[in-house]
Amino acid sequence: MNHSPDRPAATATAVCIKWGTKFPAYYVNRLYAGVRRFMDRPFRFVCFTEDAAGIRPEVEVFPLPQVPFEARMVEAMTTGRRRGAWRKVTMLKPGAGNLSGPCLGLDLDVVITGPLGELFDYRPGRLCMGRDWLERRRGRVGGHGSVFRFDPARHAYLYEDFAADIEGSIAWKGEQKYTSMTAHRHGDLEYFPDGWICSFKRQAIPYFPLNFIVEPRLPGNCRVMCFHGTPKMEEALVGDCPKLQYRTRPAAWLRELWLDADEKDWMPG
Repeated sequence: MNHSPDRPAATATAVCIKWGTKFPAYYVNRLYAGVRRFMDRPFRFVCFTEDAAGIRPEVEVFPLPQVPFEARMVEAMTTGRRRGAWRKVTMLKPGAGNLSGPCLGLDLDVVITGPLGELFDYRPGRLCMGRDWLERRRGRVGGHGSVFRFDPARHAYLYEDFAADIEGSIAWKGEQKYTSMTAHRHGDLEYFPDGWICSFKRQAIPYFPLNFIVEPRLPGNCRVMCFHGTPKMEEALVGDCPKLQYRTRPAAWLRELWLDADEKDWMPG
């Protein structure tokens, strides 16, 4: 499944995972285009997926990692109150994707908005995440899982601890809580500086009712904008959202950074 042209030796890796039908291939393509635009060094871009159709050739595609707890993981992702994107933990399985050195795990519902180099260089060797906005408000430990920097040689314990105690791991409220608390327990959790990782619905959309009048802003030091929950990028482009408090004016800056990021011959439709 792997397809990638010859390239200079990579000093950084961006990695994502796509499964099911929620995110079409153009999410991967536009994420790659954003990484390429804002990267200051040679890099690999790796995508784990069971369906590589439509993914641009610069992306290194690998099958979803096979794990002995597949059935329980899928059940946990689809049932009960403690659902979470547990499949992301499989990216840390030793040997998966031939990953090495600093890797930046990226959800598909993020947009690259600024320089990425410092995300690879910040506090080397540590597991780095953006501070979760709700956990900060509550005064609790917790990173947000949309963006995390890891080193496969140092952080395989995230996979190993999960595999060793499936039920105890799933008891956490989702993958990002498990990742945060496990890294914290290992004395390994570090937060990226404030403002590098931003939430569209919490930091870009004006408070109600100004969200109906003022266009969403792009914070000046933002490197990655996360569209967790709703609205997603397509909704933010036109200002639509099922939830009234997140309905906005169209985010004009998003057109250049996401909609127009990819080459036309890789655009959907």
